[in-house]
Amino acid sequence: MSLMAPVENGQVVSTTSQTSLSGKTGGASDMDKDSFLQLLVAQMKYQDPLEPTSNTEYIAQYAQFTQVEEMQNMSSSMDLMRASGLVGKEVYMKVTSASTGETSYVTGKVDYVVYEGGKAYLSIDESLYALDDLDTIVDGEYSVAYEMATALVTEINKLPSINNVTNSDISKIEELNETYENMNDYQKSFVASEKVTALKAYLAKAQSLKNQE
Repeated sequence: MSLMAPVENGQVVSTTSQTSLSGKTGGASDMDKDSFLQLLVAQMKYQDPLEPTSNTEYIAQYAQFTQVEEMQNMSSSMDLMRASGLVGKEVYMKVTSASTGETSYVTGKVDYVVYEGGKAYLSIDESLYALDDLDTIVDGEYSVAYEMATALVTEINKLPSINNVTNSDISKIEELNETYENMNDYQKSFVASEKVTALKAYLAKAQSLKNQE
């Protein structure tokens, strides 16, 4: 299965997903039975006729290779099962650029899994990332609560000091308080207590200004 790559000005553009694939698919350790048998035949062909390797040693070597191959196949199957279990989950991928060596994080929901070259790849926003790049698995409810709390606290921090609050700030303060009140208990637990106290103080100030009108 090939990975579609974007084209600009007639040139194929290398993306993070293609770099991840090309950098991790295959390798010097990927030896199949045919390769092993070719080496075995070469060993038999060029062995010392005065001290030939016994049939028992050849059988032992082949048995050992078969065991290693079976373990690799089992590992690949486990990786595929693990990757398949991530479909629909929010994840953080830690990706290293092949050109700059810089590390960045990609977050999103795993849409599907691609199994290519003996390795599993996760599709996030139509880009493929090696399972080896997986950094963190995030519960969906946790992610929503964290983002809501972060956005709320950011807006609270933008408000002027209590003494500088004016009538023009009342609607914003009431809007932030409504947002907080509409959050469930789990989501509210992500908002620091001092920020909740600050929000209530702003609300009291806003109410005071309204009463003076």
